[in-house]
Amino acid sequence: MRRFEQFRPETGVDIRGVLFDIDDTITTRGKLTPEAYGAIGRLKNTGLLVVAITGRPAGWCDQIARLWPVDGVIGENGAFYFYHDDTANKIVKRYLCDDPTRAANRKRIAEVAAVILREVPGSALASDQAYREADIAIDFCEDVPRLAASDIARIESLMVFHGLTAKVSSIHVNGWLGDYDKLSTTRLMFDEVFNIDLDTEKSGFVFVGDSPNDQPMFAFFPHAVGVANVREFTDRLSTPPAYVTEAPHGAGFVEVAERLLARGHS
Repeated sequence: MRRFEQFRPETGVDIRGVLFDIDDTITTRGKLTPEAYGAIGRLKNTGLLVVAITGRPAGWCDQIARLWPVDGVIGENGAFYFYHDDTANKIVKRYLCDDPTRAANRKRIAEVAAVILREVPGSALASDQAYREADIAIDFCEDVPRLAASDIARIESLMVFHGLTAKVSSIHVNGWLGDYDKLSTTRLMFDEVFNIDLDTEKSGFVFVGDSPNDQPMFAFFPHAVGVANVREFTDRLSTPPAYVTEAPHGAGFVEVAERLLARGHS
C-alpha cells in the first residue's frame, strides 16, 4: 500500500465520485465527527457522485438516503440500494430479493444466529439487528467486550457451515443467504441509477474503506484507499487497497477528501 499523499490519477482521468464505507472509515470510536460529515458534504457540493456503502441495516440506510448529502447508499453488504429521487421527492428502494424471499431468509438466518450465540460465548446480536431486512449481524466488539480472533473466526465458520455468505467488518460478522456483496450491488446501482458501467469507468472513482468486508472493493477499484486502521486486517486481505492514509478512521477519510478537493478532484 502506498501512502495516499502519493495518489496520482492516470493522465486524462477525471475523478467523478467517492464511495465510502461507514464504520471505522468515516466514524471514529463509533461517532460520526463533524469534520468527516462536513467532508462528505463538501465532496457532494463540488459535483462529485457520493455513495455510502455499508454493512449497516435498512433502517439506518433509509435515514442516510433521506438526510445525508449523498447520492445513495448500499446497505447490509449489498442486500439493497436506496436513494432519494429529488424530482419525485421520495425514497427509492431496490432490494435484490423480493419480500417473500427476504421473509423466508430471515427465518433461516435467525436459526443460524441462535446456534452462534449458543456456541460462541460472549457474542451477541448487533444492537441494530431489529432494523435489518436481509442479514444477521453478530457483534464481537461494538456493544460487547472484544472477542478473541479465534472466536471471530468461529462465528464466521459457523455461518459458512450453515450455508450463509459471511463477511467480517471492524465490529460485526455479517451473514446472509445469497452471493451478492458490496461490489456486485455497487455495479448494479451504478448501471440502473447513474447509467455508469463501472467495469469500464472504475478509474474515475475513489473507494475508501477499512476492513475485510471491503475486500471486493479494494480489489476492483484502482484508486481504493484504506484509512490507516486497515493495517489491522492486512493478514485477511488478499488484495489490499492501493493507498493508505496517514490518519485512521474519520480523520483518514477527511485526509482523502481534502486532497481530492485541493486537486480539483482530477
